[in-house]
Amino acid sequence: MKNQAISGIYAITPDCSDTTRLVRMVEQGLLGGIKLVQYRNKVADRQLRALQAVELAVMCNRFDATFIVNDDADLALRVNADGVHVGRHDGSMEHARRVLGAGKILGVSCYDDLELARRAVDAGADYLAFGSVFPSSVKPEAVRAPLGLFEEARRIWNLPLVAIGGISVTNGTEVIARGADALATISAIFAVEDASIEEAARSMCKLFGARQPRT
Repeated sequence: MKNQAISGIYAITPDCSDTTRLVRMVEQGLLGGIKLVQYRNKVADRQLRALQAVELAVMCNRFDATFIVNDDADLALRVNADGVHVGRHDGSMEHARRVLGAGKILGVSCYDDLELARRAVDAGADYLAFGSVFPSSVKPEAVRAPLGLFEEARRIWNLPLVAIGGISVTNGTEVIARGADALATISAIFAVEDASIEEAARSMCKLFGARQPRT
């Protein structure tokens, strides 16, 4: 079931201090077919992050969407999120797994590093994220991960693979064809006028067509 949860378009929230607007933006994405959301806010203080995480958890539950918290396993547990995503500077994978227990999802950023992916699997990761696969406006300095990395990772591990970085409606199918189970994006969904988020989400979701999740 955890494998099936990591599939399709993986919407990552933009930094936003206006909680009402953020929740409305995510709602539009969910109305457009998004079933996988990560709450990420690198500029909010602890109190605001807690408030926003609670509101988004409720919203995602309403739409039966998987809700992941970036960086903070304790916050993920507190708001009963479905899991946490950790990166290189977000604390240890082992700590996150201990906090969450076995029943929650642990995702790990592996950048372009298969050895890091190997350590993530040993630590109990449920999915592996690689990128940036294309130049990213959110992280222009991010290391680039070649598309062939997905094919190589697929030969080694039977876990969902997430692609991130510069993914759009025009290049997403190329990444799917190379083995990505989910496409993580901020800009392709949220860097549009608020009124256009639902349509942007719907267009991105169409990249997967009727493809069934891996089991």
